[in-house]
Amino acid sequence: MITIHEARETIRMISEANLDVRTITMGISLLDCADADHGSFRRKVYDKITRKAGNLSKVGDDIAREYGIPVVNKRISVTPVAIAAAGCRCEDYTEIARTLDRAAEAVGVNFIGGFSALVQKGITPEDRKLLDSIPQALAGTERVCSSVNAGSTRSGINVNAVNAASRIIKDTAAMTRDRDSIGCAKFVVFCNAVEDNPFMAGAFHGVGEGDAAINVGVSGPGVVKRAIESVRGADFETLCETVKRTAFKITRVGQLVAQEASRRLGVPFGVIDLSLAPTPAIGDSIAEILQEMGLEQPGAPGTTAAIAILNDNVKKGGVMASSYVGGLSGAFIPVSEDHGMIEAVRAGALTLEKLEAMTCVCSVGLDMAAIPGDTSADTISGIILDEMAIGMVNNKTTAVRIIPVAGKSAGTASFGGLLGEAPIMDVNRFKCSDFVRRGGRIPAPIHSFRN
Repeated sequence: MITIHEARETIRMISEANLDVRTITMGISLLDCADADHGSFRRKVYDKITRKAGNLSKVGDDIAREYGIPVVNKRISVTPVAIAAAGCRCEDYTEIARTLDRAAEAVGVNFIGGFSALVQKGITPEDRKLLDSIPQALAGTERVCSSVNAGSTRSGINVNAVNAASRIIKDTAAMTRDRDSIGCAKFVVFCNAVEDNPFMAGAFHGVGEGDAAINVGVSGPGVVKRAIESVRGADFETLCETVKRTAFKITRVGQLVAQEASRRLGVPFGVIDLSLAPTPAIGDSIAEILQEMGLEQPGAPGTTAAIAILNDNVKKGGVMASSYVGGLSGAFIPVSEDHGMIEAVRAGALTLEKLEAMTCVCSVGLDMAAIPGDTSADTISGIILDEMAIGMVNNKTTAVRIIPVAGKSAGTASFGGLLGEAPIMDVNRFKCSDFVRRGGRIPAPIHSFRN
């Protein structure tokens, strides 16, 4: 039960510190849409999405109006298309992406995720069709997001899949060069991808999920910053306890919205994802939290420790507040979506290498980093492999959403909206081609054998 005191605190967090429900994401299984006929499959997919999610946007708006809690986005995730469409007699999945885009537009959501393949151990012919279709799919649609899971702690890293992903990134960048290669902002390469992530661009509805589920992502960097301001100069125990208590309160808001959305839509509640996801707005920044913790700029010595403290205590507070905390949950550090991170890059405090170190302890990985457009596919493979290794060895989710901005080697890439803008970051120019071109699979680490 939400108490009056909690309700008043929530009102203050919303009005003064940018608390919001970042997304209500409906996961939808497409497994029952299987059909050998390509056209029939697409019709079934469109019909199921529009039937299941027809009221999603309205319900999100109604809850926001009635409870006074901003619900920023309504989104959909679907079964990885490489699995759902495996029985189709077709050579290209681009039309399926267009069908997803039309369905998303029809129900009024801003993104639909799941144009995805799970290739951590091998690549099937159906996976290959999807991989080959991704650049055209992302260039030719507005709402479709795509992901590839190329590694896991149990399976190791599929280097062939990583190399394929780097070529996808380069091709997508070229096809959307007129918009600063924005297509790459809709593509993520994962290690240890989770099945219930409500955040884009990496959301998909896992095959272990039910027919549908409501997963809610809550975000409150401004609330956490405000709380930390109240204990300025206090010791680390006090700092950790403050973050934990604040995360508890934020999660309770998400729980309320999730339960209401589940009830009104008649779809089971899945998880609350408590991820401190920034926006370009002032006061809604992970970088500002790090500065309030005592760092002059993100990237200064101590940054990785600060992110570790933040991430751990956000998770602790979340699991105290709800039995169904899932998704990614923790702190995101996208460069383009956080004005403080952008300033740190421009000041020379934050480099690609320091960001990589921070990903060892943050929620996901190297996110929304813009790099020179002439960066080679091999170098991008090396960057992805470094992130995959962090995830594999540490048994955590890591991901890469990197944007080689076609035609630019310096300056800024502008994407608009929540995606913001990103300063183009320098990349280590020493080559790794002979390493990444070995291909094959990097075996799982010794500690993966737990049976």
